[in-house]
Amino acid sequence: MGSPVCVAQLSADFGHWDEVLALIMRAFAAMDGVIDPPSSAHWLTVENLRDKARQETGFAALKDGRIVGCVFVLERTNDFYVGKLAVEPDFQGQAIAKRLMQAVEELARDRGKPAIELQTRIELTGNHAAFARLGFRETGRTAHSGYNRPTSITMRKAIS
Repeated sequence: MGSPVCVAQLSADFGHWDEVLALIMRAFAAMDGVIDPPSSAHWLTVENLRDKARQETGFAALKDGRIVGCVFVLERTNDFYVGKLAVEPDFQGQAIAKRLMQAVEELARDRGKPAIELQTRIELTGNHAAFARLGFRETGRTAHSGYNRPTSITMRKAIS
């Protein structure tokens, strides 16, 4: 079984952006051909991931020294916006996303934010259910530029 998963905040001098990028690509690969438009993960590079980390707070889930999950959150006026939540495909179903989201909630609580918000694609019904189990509720639907139908669901969780 190995050691338990630990979650750590990514520091500015973190040196493994290539591993984080590879993890995101593997985790998001299952969406290819399922969601329309394609995931913005396809436009990530090591450099813009590093830039993202300068503007947002990142967390990594580690097991036996290996990065098995990550999430990035952007602090906004009234909440934190959760983006690029990814779990290594071989480790999905082991509550790693839940652990990462608990770290996000702690950060929101520490910074006095009353809520966290995210968007998930219309087609990813399993994600809708998983986020609902974590206490998120749908608050709206939006369309990507050029689409005349909803492509994303906005979900929000109040932080107590």
